[in-house]
Amino acid sequence: MSLQHNTYFDDAVQSIGFDHSGARASVGVMDVGEYHFGTDAPERMTVVHGELVVQLPGQDWQSFPAGSSFEVPGSSGFDLRVGVPTAYLCEYL
Repeated sequence: MSLQHNTYFDDAVQSIGFDHSGARASVGVMDVGEYHFGTDAPERMTVVHGELVVQLPGQDWQSFPAGSSFEVPGSSGFDLRVGVPTAYLCEYL
């Protein structure tokens, strides 16, 4: 297993990525703010703590509290509004 530390948006979003037995994922935290992320591969985002308000491609804004998840298509992107510091798990599908 290898670990990779990533930072985005002037350190407001930080994650540690890893792969194990061919499966890739990252865990991270986001500070309060608004962000846009692009995707190469499809992703499943699970909110571990806090809440994400998300606009997926072609959809209205939706709220995802801790314990919920959403999927993002590959070769696309999504917008986030983060009102409280939030922890997440991102699985690359």
